[in-house]
Amino acid sequence: MGYSLWNDRIVADNEVVVDKEDRGYQFGDGVYEVVKVYNGQAFTLEEHVERFYASADKIHITIPYTKDKLYTLLHQLIEANEINTGHIYFQITRGASPRNHIFPGDDVLPVLTGFAKENARPVENFEKGVRAIFDEDIRWLRCDIKSLNLLGAVLSKQKAHEHGAYEAILHRGEVITEGSSSNIYGIKDGVLYTHPADNLILNGITRQVILKCAAEINMPVKEEAMTKEQLLTMDEVIVSSTTSEVTPVIEIEDRVIGDGTPGEWTRKLQAQFETKIPTPIQQA
Repeated sequence: MGYSLWNDRIVADNEVVVDKEDRGYQFGDGVYEVVKVYNGQAFTLEEHVERFYASADKIHITIPYTKDKLYTLLHQLIEANEINTGHIYFQITRGASPRNHIFPGDDVLPVLTGFAKENARPVENFEKGVRAIFDEDIRWLRCDIKSLNLLGAVLSKQKAHEHGAYEAILHRGEVITEGSSSNIYGIKDGVLYTHPADNLILNGITRQVILKCAAEINMPVKEEAMTKEQLLTMDEVIVSSTTSEVTPVIEIEDRVIGDGTPGEWTRKLQAQFETKIPTPIQQA
């Protein structure tokens, strides 16, 4: 049996009870985060927690715990489940109250839940690359909020799956925004292109790490929107997320990207990203 986060404590999985009128269940009224765990250590945890609080603030949810308290709970969640390589998921909803579109009163407390899962890094994808398709971006206009409302992304990811692809690259008209569960980048003549961090995309934590990696290897970055045709003519294309890290895209809609293999700059970014991964803690 595993252990879960439930409000201000770590409990056995079967102790967690979600009310049928929880607003997360009925409205998707909440926000979430996913944090990668390497060698038993949460990667970029502070950045994820900062974004968690920022997303909650944008939808007027006040998290009833300090950031230090949340850090402690998340570390306990990792330790209780003995996670070595995997991830933790945590979310907060506005709480449980009789169904009404209007926010409940201050007497209704938000509900915090989370779990931890062991899973291996998708090394084969890093080495060989993946396929993608295009799909119209039908999501709402506040993609900067990491909301529980993911139906648009779910439909696009399912479409990619049905077409034997790893990811759906989303576009509004001809303009590329991001993936159904990732950020998108094109590389042309050694320059990294990606959509600016505005309301149309989520400013991924891994995206932020990749931009730092690019600076460290003297790779110019242009945060500019690309069209579908521009993306298809890039020398290299990558997607990134907490679980995808730096994943090469070698084919989009049956169009081969570059020579159909992960490119030189992708490899450089992957190698630089590897230097950020926490090493095992040495036992005294």
